[in-house]
Amino acid sequence: MNILIATDASWVVDDITAALGADGVSFTVCSEGRVVSDQVAKRLPDLAILDLQIGSMGGMAVTMSLRLDESADTLPHVPVLMLLDRKADLHLARRSGAEGWLIKPLDALRLKRAANAIMNGGTYTEGIPVPDAPTVNQAEAAESTEEEAATVG
Repeated sequence: MNILIATDASWVVDDITAALGADGVSFTVCSEGRVVSDQVAKRLPDLAILDLQIGSMGGMAVTMSLRLDESADTLPHVPVLMLLDRKADLHLARRSGAEGWLIKPLDALRLKRAANAIMNGGTYTEGIPVPDAPTVNQAEAAESTEEEAATVG
């Protein structure tokens, strides 16, 4: 398995390789967003992990570029996990076409969960509120049950 990491922060590379490194896993590291497409053309990664801030071309622009290349049939689909600096960056990730994103600071458990979900064809997103389950007023539920029983009897 090959994972492409695009970031200009060495600590991000260290965190990702420590969390996802294992036998049979190799990493390609790009410190410039502009070279990601070239690296993908040379060796198709199973997953691209893109930092939101990457030198002169950030993670959103790289993801959108990969999606445009895919739609033009010049590159195959590359699953993308984007690393966001803050929750306020969610709108960028949602519009980029990435399969998932994490909000920094990173930790090994979340990196593993996100990478596994995306490489297995799913998604992994953080920071999007999950709708609450519908609440049932206990009094209304009791009345409804009594009405149903009265109708049956």
